[in-house]
Amino acid sequence: MSSTTELFSTFKETSQSVMATRRPWRQLLDLSALSFPSSISDATSRIAQNVSHFFSNYTLIVLIILFLSLIYHPFSMIVFLIVFAGWYFLYFSRDEPVSVFNLAVLDDRAVAIGLGIITVVALILTHVWLNVFVSLVIGIALVCLHAAFRGTEDLVMDDQESPYGPMLSGGTAGPYAPV
Repeated sequence: MSSTTELFSTFKETSQSVMATRRPWRQLLDLSALSFPSSISDATSRIAQNVSHFFSNYTLIVLIILFLSLIYHPFSMIVFLIVFAGWYFLYFSRDEPVSVFNLAVLDDRAVAIGLGIITVVALILTHVWLNVFVSLVIGIALVCLHAAFRGTEDLVMDDQESPYGPMLSGGTAGPYAPV
């Protein structure tokens, strides 16, 4: 009985951790933040900043689109749910970095890329490669479209989170700081 209670307690803590890592959906879907980019370079800058800021949300959107494409393929859906459990425990719910045999520490992007490759390979091996390909193209296109049209003026990002690093912080530290 206590192991069941511990399991539910761990699941509850993990779910709360997942909620903390993603950005609020209200912020992502704020219609007042949508505007046309002024140029191609503005669009690519917006995409880089928004993908960096909303990475967990965008990952979840692509996974949901992938899941919905498998509705008529129950075996592939089961495989996807198993792989999604890996996403849940290795990416969305962990508080500390993933270490490989105590030799290397993987950052969030490396874990997401690795899990993405495992997801695609697992679903291709279940003979739904066309569904996987089309759903990934649709998911990535929707994410890029949203990221290009969502303004970044209201985003507050850490230097670590920014795709441009400390260049945007306005600080004077570094090798090229004025003396």
